[in-house]
Amino acid sequence: MRMVVWVVILAVVAGLAYVRLAPHDVERQHQPIAQGTDTDFDGGAVRTVEGPEALLSAADRYMQSLPRTYVLAGDVASGRITYVTRSKIIGFPDYTTLEYADGRLKAYARLRFGKSDLGVNRDRLEGLLATLQ
Repeated sequence: MRMVVWVVILAVVAGLAYVRLAPHDVERQHQPIAQGTDTDFDGGAVRTVEGPEALLSAADRYMQSLPRTYVLAGDVASGRITYVTRSKIIGFPDYTTLEYADGRLKAYARLRFGKSDLGVNRDRLEGLLATLQ
């Protein structure tokens, strides 16, 4: 019985370590945003807003002001930026990609692990849009 408890504890610790230490697949996450309309789905959301190119700079400032958030790839000059935001306690990574083209800012937020983010990614995008208004 004691052995089973130790195996379970070790498995939990290994899983948490993997969530924290697993490398990011930059090529997979830093892709053009295919969705063109606002949508919510399990584990993420897409939002779009029309406006001047300066929206991307303002959105970048907002994203970089968020706690536990950093740029994974891209920059304002290239027109696409992907960020990683980690949850406070366990450190689950979520990805947010911002892209500006044709007079529209697209924002795509999604989780990496699991099936549900309890609306966290949608809320992050709603906060971004509220700041940009």
